Amino acid sequence: MRLRFNNDAGVVLAAAIGRTRTQLAVCDLSGRDLVTVWAEQETGIGPAELMPRVADQLRRLLEKAERSPDDVRAFGLSIPGTVDVETGRSVASPVMPGWDGVDLTPALHQLTEAPVYVENDVNAMALSERHGHLEEFNDLLMVKASTGLGAGIITGGRLLRGAVGAAGEIGHTKTPSAQGRTCRCGDTGCVEAVAGGWALVQELRGRGRDVEHVRALVGLAIDGDPEARHLVRESGRRFGEVLGGAVNLLNPEAIVVGGDMAAAYDIFVAGLRETVYANATALATRELQILPATHGQRAGVVGCASLALEQVLSPAAVDRAVHG
Repeated sequence: MRLRFNNDAGVVLAAAIGRTRTQLAVCDLSGRDLVTVWAEQETGIGPAELMPRVADQLRRLLEKAERSPDDVRAFGLSIPGTVDVETGRSVASPVMPGWDGVDLTPALHQLTEAPVYVENDVNAMALSERHGHLEEFNDLLMVKASTGLGAGIITGGRLLRGAVGAAGEIGHTKTPSAQGRTCRCGDTGCVEAVAGGWALVQELRGRGRDVEHVRALVGLAIDGDPEARHLVRESGRRFGEVLGGAVNLLNPEAIVVGGDMAAAYDIFVAGLRETVYANATALATRELQILPATHGQRAGVVGCASLALEQVLSPAAVDRAVHG
């Protein structure tokens, strides 16, 4: 059951930053969107340019929601790559050059000094399932199939980040089907090199097709284009080869699929299901469910809001707010 708050209780700001676009939202303390927007950006843009732009866009959204910076209780922010959740810094973001080791908070603090909570993009998507599949399951694997591939791990109802925050970097697991193929991380043999959206786009462009982004490729697949459908299904198959090992290791109750390729869910999951069940043990898959992300393309921003609300509504934070 969700709590309900009056209009004076404050808001949280959410920003799910991606490689080519960012989703932003102002949410009340029940997690309900008051206003939200997708903001396109240039590939390769750096934090010095993008973060002030994000702060400015959030300021405009606050105005649209008829709220002020004084109403903001916290920011929830996600980026692709590993982050230090204690300091609010990015650690390593292979898909966004120039973002390694960056403090992500100063630009946002030009808007308000409310605390900023930072998370990896797929972990944020996993947190979005608090108002979704986590109401039924305690152990799930959120997978993002988009330009890149990643996983967010929920075990016993808790997010598993790993020793340095790098848990879930499954896209750079080596697989025989990618042997000798160069990944965008600079290594060879990563599953991303044959199953990531960037690799599919590269493959289709090599066949003379004018496709710039995985979203366009997925759109073609949905419209029935045979080449695009084949590539999306093969992506699922190759990703499933690696996920089978994760299923054996973690024994999740569900695999939840999000990201741009989830728009062609039936095509992608047909391939994924084939190899996950072939490569994992019969016991680990006996009750395993494969499901779409509850919040679809909004999973990232919903998860960022959930990240912020987890802190704002913690017993310690509520006690401070009540007693000063």
